[in-house]
Amino acid sequence: MLRILFLGDVVGEPGRKAILARLPGLKKEREIDFAIVNGENSAGGRGITPKITIDLLRAGAAVVTSGDHIWDQPDIIPFIGTEPRLLRPLNYPEGVPGAGSVVLETAKGAVGVINAQGRTFMRQDLENPFLALRAEVERIRLETRVIVVDFHAEATSEKQALGRFLDGQVSLVVGTHTHVQTADECIFPGGTAFLCDAGMCGVSESVIGSEIAGVVEKFTRAMPSRFYLAKGDVELRGVMVDVDEGTGRALRVERVVERIPMDGVGEAAR
Repeated sequence: MLRILFLGDVVGEPGRKAILARLPGLKKEREIDFAIVNGENSAGGRGITPKITIDLLRAGAAVVTSGDHIWDQPDIIPFIGTEPRLLRPLNYPEGVPGAGSVVLETAKGAVGVINAQGRTFMRQDLENPFLALRAEVERIRLETRVIVVDFHAEATSEKQALGRFLDGQVSLVVGTHTHVQTADECIFPGGTAFLCDAGMCGVSESVIGSEIAGVVEKFTRAMPSRFYLAKGDVELRGVMVDVDEGTGRALRVERVVERIPMDGVGEAAR
């Protein structure tokens, strides 16, 4: 049995510092064999930098996934092609820097990770994620049956449809992007574990990681409003799945929620 931990969108410095402080202990306590972190909002709430990528990897993430904010920090463009463990969505056109998948060895066998982005209510100029994933999954299954898909998408229907589409072909399909953890964890008939959205690693007293007042003002006044990262205790949210390393079938799936007092990680909330 191989145990995989996936943590949802890391939002800004609070989420990032909590991950760095807690991930090593979390892996040890839960006997995690392979950890994946979505880091696309880790740099001030928008994008990721080379330094943050390296910090997350050193803290214990085997792979860092991303989404629609992957290009928001300009220094990531020359870097992403040099670090195969940082993924951008698979379904960008050919020739875009970086890769959408990686296969890494563990003591219990190889694990494949694929990152893809949805199109419903999001960018329409990306390739069809269903078709791109079908081809990539077929390719990676020649190397390993243990495959995790981070589907960075807005619509729950698109996420559920993709999970059903890949049932029996991958070990886990987990959604990211909305920052709100869903409660629909399950294992489909073909053996694929599914969670519509992993949630975020960010300040719990917030609106998806931002200060509450600014977001409420935007919705009530319909005027431009600048959002600031919230401060306070952080919740790490994600999913843990046990996988049969021979067949790739999920054996058990469990949502992860852990509250991290920020006074326990120094200056993280400032």
